[in-house]
Amino acid sequence: MPSRILLDEPYPENLPTVPACASCNAEFSRDEEYFACLVECALQGSIEMVQRPKIVRILKDKPLLAAKMAQSRIVGRNGVVTFKVEQDRVDRVILKLARGHAAFELSEPQHGPPRHIYCAPLTSFSEETRDSFEGPPSPLMAAWPEVGSRAMMRCLVAEGYVYRSDWIDVQPGRYRFLSLAEGAVIIRIVLSEYLACEVVWEA
Repeated sequence: MPSRILLDEPYPENLPTVPACASCNAEFSRDEEYFACLVECALQGSIEMVQRPKIVRILKDKPLLAAKMAQSRIVGRNGVVTFKVEQDRVDRVILKLARGHAAFELSEPQHGPPRHIYCAPLTSFSEETRDSFEGPPSPLMAAWPEVGSRAMMRCLVAEGYVYRSDWIDVQPGRYRFLSLAEGAVIIRIVLSEYLACEVVWEA
């Protein structure tokens, strides 16, 4: 956590992990491969333009997946390239990542269904939407995370208000996330500075 397929080698030191059984890990491996390839192909515009060594290797070793990526590519009348997404597979991976962050960072495991799962390219956001997504919570609304959680350890006290740390860069340019607990558990993730993801659970 996060999935190594979403990161580049060498991996960050002290990469956080959440225990999972072998069958659970195996269940997600194909979806994670699909998701990682989809993000990279969408970012580059085609499978031919992909340069990330890990993704190049997967597409070479798995011709059926490469064919799926090629068939998913859509060129609009205005020349804009999009990709048809298998949303259920994408949602499963995002939910897995978010559950890991909620358990590890906030000490608030989330086993039930979330209120919503959302993902979209950052470039599709309006300036106001991006500011809201990227920005830290208001100091006046900030709440204490659970005592003993990693988020609690990162809290700073300034002028009587509690401030939490900003986004955590697991690997700059590749994976960052923000974990919040303010009446709801909110996990936000940005992949390759391209895909913005959010998962929210009710309190």
